[in-house]
Amino acid sequence: MKPRRGPEGGGSVPLATASADRKATPRPLGACEAIVTCAAGTSGAVIFSFRCLAACSSLPGPCAPAPRPSPLGRRHHEEEIKADIKFKSAGPGQKLTDSAGEKNPKEKSPQLALRQPRQGPTDEAQMAAAAALARLEQKQPRARGPTSQDSIRNQVRKELQAEATSSNSPGAPGINVVPEPKEEISPHLAVPGVYFICPLTGVTLKKDQRDAHIKEAILSHFSTDPVAASIMKIHTFNRDRDRVKLGVDTIAKYLDNIHLHPEEEKYQKIKLQNKVFQERINCLEGTHEFFEAIGFRKVTLPVPDQEGSEEFYVLGEAARAQPESLEQHKRRLLDAEPVRAMLDRQRRVFRPSALASHFELPADFFSLTAEEVKREQRLRTEAVERLSSLRTKAMREKEEQRELRKYTYALLRVRLPDGCLLQGTFYARERLPVLFQFVREALQNDWLPFELRASGGQRLVEDQALALNECGLVPSALLTFSWDASVLEDMKAAGAEPATSVLRPELLAAIEQLS
Repeated sequence: MKPRRGPEGGGSVPLATASADRKATPRPLGACEAIVTCAAGTSGAVIFSFRCLAACSSLPGPCAPAPRPSPLGRRHHEEEIKADIKFKSAGPGQKLTDSAGEKNPKEKSPQLALRQPRQGPTDEAQMAAAAALARLEQKQPRARGPTSQDSIRNQVRKELQAEATSSNSPGAPGINVVPEPKEEISPHLAVPGVYFICPLTGVTLKKDQRDAHIKEAILSHFSTDPVAASIMKIHTFNRDRDRVKLGVDTIAKYLDNIHLHPEEEKYQKIKLQNKVFQERINCLEGTHEFFEAIGFRKVTLPVPDQEGSEEFYVLGEAARAQPESLEQHKRRLLDAEPVRAMLDRQRRVFRPSALASHFELPADFFSLTAEEVKREQRLRTEAVERLSSLRTKAMREKEEQRELRKYTYALLRVRLPDGCLLQGTFYARERLPVLFQFVREALQNDWLPFELRASGGQRLVEDQALALNECGLVPSALLTFSWDASVLEDMKAAGAEPATSVLRPELLAAIEQLS
């Protein structure tokens, strides 16, 4: 055997041949010999040979000389070993029948994808996904988008205007006016909506119509009483109450100077480019109309010791002759309040009904939409059930008050002794005395004291002046009316009985059936 060095100059590698092996080791008779050449090693290719000797166990007795294996059998054995090496070196995703450079396509043909559509998630997977989304929403509350009733109405209004434009186009002859569609009101609603009354015109308005109508009414009032109209414009059109107060106080200071110094000319005019005037008065709507209404005239006057001229408000001669009128205008300006639409109580009277405690409210009663309120109530109820053992009483009460502040309005029904129901709409922040006054105005004997009790027997005390939402009367509640017990005893002792019907006759004439 001749030693042979490796390719990297390492130790010698023995090289054996089939002939040398046959000479060194005697081969038994009847043995089958196969010679295979393999490549192995990492530091270099080491060529070695081995032979497979298989004893012929099928021959009894001494083994006879076995015939040499045919070249076909040897070639088949070599091909199997080569295929095994090729399989290991080809890598994943290959077939032995593929050529060396051929790769299996990773993407299926479009026809095959069309034949086998992707299956949707199972019911279990959908339930798990919904539960995960619910947990995420609880941990990270989603910011409220424009889902209020005003945004919905604006969208509907835009669609209606688009339809009206298309119907008024030349392609639709004979149609010039599109009547305003009426809102469909469910007959099962306890009240059709929330409405307001304009204090200037007495017109009943929807929630989204009140501001525009009041502004229009104030502007139309300039033709009859410009001073009152300008004062209403100052207090109503400007929303920043602090800025309004600062501007009104500055105007009052100007008028005080005129009243206290009627003979001094410098107090009879106001420089429009003055810094105080620009920052406090010029920025408010209605101030220029007020100055002109009380007798000031806008005049351009030269500036002493300077070139050019500037604008001034100069008090006219007629206004100077009546200084007491300026004082009255000042008092009206200081005492005025913003003009706001009044909530329409929508007082209604119903016959006795088993549906007295059933309320189906419109979406106007909620700061959020009804669906959002129901969903948040469900999520908070689940959270409260999980954490009730870990929260103190103060924490629970604070959470309840935060929940009640979501409601803007309250619909209340009062069950009278004869079973009739008196219904009205209130602000959620209004106080108990307002509720008692509402009930008192509907009674025949409005001088008799009475009591109101909420569900569960909770007695409402008029003198406490609590808000309706603080008493848990939002968004709706059924109250029970009863005369004061001491007054009833006095009436029975005197031989008198309270009237069976406690409401005024004009209200009973318009009684309705609750459905």
